[in-house]
Amino acid sequence: MEERSSYVLWFQECDLSSVPLVGGKNASLGELLKANIPVPPGFSLTTKVYDRFLDEGGIKEDIFRVLKKVREEDVSTVERASQDVRQLIEKTSINPELEDYIGEFYRQLSVECHIPAVPVAIRSSATAEDLPDASFAGQQETFLWIRGVDEVLTHVRSCWSSLFTPRAITYRVKMGFPHEKVSISVGVQKMVNSWTAGVMFTINPATGDLSTISIDANWGFGESVVSGECTPDHFLVNKITMEIVRRNISRKECIYTLNPETHSVERHDIPPERSENQCIVDEEIIELAKVGKLIEKHYGKPMDVEWAIDKDMPGAGRVMIVQSRPETVWSQKKAKPEAKPKVSTLQYITASLKPDKKDP
Repeated sequence: MEERSSYVLWFQECDLSSVPLVGGKNASLGELLKANIPVPPGFSLTTKVYDRFLDEGGIKEDIFRVLKKVREEDVSTVERASQDVRQLIEKTSINPELEDYIGEFYRQLSVECHIPAVPVAIRSSATAEDLPDASFAGQQETFLWIRGVDEVLTHVRSCWSSLFTPRAITYRVKMGFPHEKVSISVGVQKMVNSWTAGVMFTINPATGDLSTISIDANWGFGESVVSGECTPDHFLVNKITMEIVRRNISRKECIYTLNPETHSVERHDIPPERSENQCIVDEEIIELAKVGKLIEKHYGKPMDVEWAIDKDMPGAGRVMIVQSRPETVWSQKKAKPEAKPKVSTLQYITASLKPDKKDP
């Protein structure tokens, strides 16, 4: 094996300069840790692991031969290519030496967390994700509450194959990104045992107002909010006064939560008596807003953040950040002045004394 850092980097070893190796998502987690933001521990399997898997499996040429048949205007060619490529990747074995190497770092993470076979989220982190001028985020897959080396390895392959979802293939073709120029890393991150989770913007995404933080929340894991399956509770917090200036408590109909018997994440309907209750207390809303301000200050720009409240942690330590990326809608719009430039009294008088050009 090459040097360890060529294949595996702990999150705290990553930063934005690591994007070619660990992708945008994992690089961002490293940046957050450097800013002392609470992030669940984990490690990145670098793009070199993915490249080695393709080379040793002898499937690289087959993948790009299939992708050459794609026609952007023909949806059926995209779907067929996606299915063929994903099956090819998921059926190809990982070299036993590489399997043992990945397994060893998963065991080290379990020891660090003091939990045998620690439950983890397996997160895709493509090298083209979270770019300021393109919206690749969300095109690859994440798998929650994965336990045991064998399951980790299976879902790592599934993350690799998700580089070729129909949405990802179509977007790269449309944006002119060559398929062979985009690689993928995988993050293996300790699972947050979420009581409540959701999304936070350090800008009002509806208006572009920089003075407020927007927080959407639902019971359980954040999948129901990120996927848009439920109408979450919505809060606006003033960045200066740290006051909740708006709250909309919604009827939340679904929840993703852990089945303690099967140790898997399941979707359930929320009981009617609980669905209209506020799912996050005011103190946690303010704590989230404070963390959001720190993240924005570190990056120097509005941010899109995924968060969770860990029911196993005490007090303020319950707030955990699991992803962060630059906000991509309002940040790409050119700011326009709210009012016309002011003129001095002398300029106003001089302008008013100018003769009308229509006069003879």
